[in-house]
Amino acid sequence: MKKQKLLFVVEAMGGGVFTYIVDLANELVHFYDMYIAYAVRPQTPSDYREQFDRRIHLIEVKNFTRAVHPKKDLKAFFEIKKIARQISPDIIHLHSSKAGTLGRWAFCGRHTALFYTPHGYSFLMADCGWKKRLLFKVIEIVCAKRNCTVISCSEGEHMETLKLTRKATYVNNGINIQKLQELIHASVPVKKEKFTVFTLGRICAQKNPALFNQIAEAMPEVQFIWIGDGELRKELKSSNIEITGWVKREKALQYSLGADVFLLVSLWEGLPMSLLEAMYMKKVCVVSDVVGNHDVIHTNQNGYVCRNLSDFINAIREVMKNGQDILAERAYKDVIREYNTTVMAEKYYKIYRKEFAKIK
Repeated sequence: MKKQKLLFVVEAMGGGVFTYIVDLANELVHFYDMYIAYAVRPQTPSDYREQFDRRIHLIEVKNFTRAVHPKKDLKAFFEIKKIARQISPDIIHLHSSKAGTLGRWAFCGRHTALFYTPHGYSFLMADCGWKKRLLFKVIEIVCAKRNCTVISCSEGEHMETLKLTRKATYVNNGINIQKLQELIHASVPVKKEKFTVFTLGRICAQKNPALFNQIAEAMPEVQFIWIGDGELRKELKSSNIEITGWVKREKALQYSLGADVFLLVSLWEGLPMSLLEAMYMKKVCVVSDVVGNHDVIHTNQNGYVCRNLSDFINAIREVMKNGQDILAERAYKDVIREYNTTVMAEKYYKIYRKEFAKIK
């Protein structure tokens, strides 16, 4: 029986979204003829093509840009329309705000099942002024009128979506635990002499490096590691912070496995893959109280959710004093039960099939 064609349109091919796209596409290719129209970002791994199943068709969209750029955005609009005409997909799934905005106007959703996943709404970005956030929200409100189902990546993001449209559902992000376990088995942890706290990702406004630095300054007896790099690395001034720069996934895992606590002080999130991976590695997770983070971590149940500097410091000191292996074990079991790619792909498949049946 001939497979249906599934087209992913992705602008944000970097960081956690990239990991999500790779893992989900590699699962769904068993059920669909998979196509991915994408843009390359500075954070996109140089070997990105090798990480996808060979059956997946990769098509680069030359004019996709992260920032608002009217001329290029218009070109990207017609570029993705042309790609879709050539493929004739049965299902189109738009990923991230830029693809979601252009795609919901490029495609009508009448003859092709149309879906959109925000991966963190732009209007929740705390580093933007209120006027810019208002503009982003108005865009989402207008686009929500289109014939498209929004599939949020966490329950918290779903709650935000319901303020915009009732044509919505959610599927929690998940990680490929089999692939991750294979990498863990092959990794030798980088163990520091001191108690070690780590985070992973781009050093940008979203990840709140200023607060990370404040926590490190308040705890000079602790070693802090930031796995990654970015435009705000100068904000990480404390002498007990090590910045690894961008390293291969295997090296990042070595640092992660050797650490004691995963710290995520983000100003906003979708549902971060780095958090789910830390949960699977049985690291006690100390996170900020934002959508995504507080959807999976619950204080004194499977980690700590913090609202201010003292909360973060107290949580880390609690782990230093008592270990909290029980919390880490519960977080690990949550990933096994709910936050993995097998569960995620099965839920997407059911949603796709249900919506496609309505337009047949």
